[in-house]
Amino acid sequence: MPEGLKLDTPRLDDGAALWRIARDSQVLDLNSSYSYLLWCRDYATTSVVARDTAGEPAGFITGYLRPQQARTLFVWQVAVDHAHRGRGLAAAMLDGLVARTGEELGVEVMETTVTPDNAPSNRLFTSFAERHAAAVSRDVLLDADVFPESGHEPEVLYRIGPIPGLVRH
Repeated sequence: MPEGLKLDTPRLDDGAALWRIARDSQVLDLNSSYSYLLWCRDYATTSVVARDTAGEPAGFITGYLRPQQARTLFVWQVAVDHAHRGRGLAAAMLDGLVARTGEELGVEVMETTVTPDNAPSNRLFTSFAERHAAAVSRDVLLDADVFPESGHEPEVLYRIGPIPGLVRH
């Protein structure tokens, strides 16, 4: 964990900050501010926020349990505030979130989607699998032509797991 930062569970009042971090990333698909507020309320147990020394969000990961696969954590968005980039925060949040959900919710597998041009996210999830000695598969989940807007790249599904060493309840 980068010095001066700590992992925490998101709270409803973090929603606006998470929306701003996502907006300012200039790479994430920005959801409505309302959705970030609800995410902090309804999916806090499957999400994480990194806080600075003042308690303000410096980064976040939103995730949820797959409805038909309760031991699979789907990571929706990963974002780090510009001031905290380049310090390994995204990896620390991902490790912390998967460890916590493994222990508290029985998570054994992680999924996410990444577009082929998103080199930082491709590295983040590939290195996670390597660090945890977990198998990783990649398959196109959503082809570009299913999106209503033109120019959207395909979304490649990363399926990582089972993840060895997770404490399961």
